Amino acid sequence: MLDDIAETIGSLAGSPVAGVSPLGGGCIGSVYRVALQDGRALAVKVGGGLAVEGFMLRYLAENSRLPVPRVVHAGDDLLVMDFIEAGDAIGRPAQVHAAELLADLHGIAAEAFGFERATVIGGLEQPNPWTAGWLDFFRDQRLLSMGRQALDAGRLPGRLMTRLEVLAGRLERWLDEPAAPSLLHGDMWGGNVLCRKGRIAA
Repeated sequence: MLDDIAETIGSLAGSPVAGVSPLGGGCIGSVYRVALQDGRALAVKVGGGLAVEGFMLRYLAENSRLPVPRVVHAGDDLLVMDFIEAGDAIGRPAQVHAAELLADLHGIAAEAFGFERATVIGGLEQPNPWTAGWLDFFRDQRLLSMGRQALDAGRLPGRLMTRLEVLAGRLERWLDEPAAPSLLHGDMWGGNVLCRKGRIAA
């Protein structure tokens, strides 16, 4: 598939493509390591909805200390990033580093809960309208919004959606409002973490 867009990638990178090899991951597209003739390497995703992913990476790069790959190009069907040399196990030193980075991220505040635009998690859209309270935001834009998407896709039975709606109406029984809004990664799991020499590489 990348043979058709190798010229585009070479043009974006300023060097012709020398080779392509598949990588794991990428639930919303296929991921490749692209070697360039000048010796550099790129990570390339091909799929749909990738412009939003590129936006989110650029936002984190500009507004936090999280190490994220530099985005070379972000289009709807093509995301081109610097390739990060990593692949070590997520051992204790890397876990401590990850905790420090996330605590720092959570120190970035806003006037309300939400975000400047809708984002995605995997192939699902996440609406983010500015909302005064976190419980209201979490109920409407996460629990109920995701539940409705699952229901509409035929992946959540109607009876479970009804139970979810009941739970959503009682959140204040179990959850407290946080002191202030804070920036969250939103998709922090092992597949989104690259380690090298006991540190988070990306």
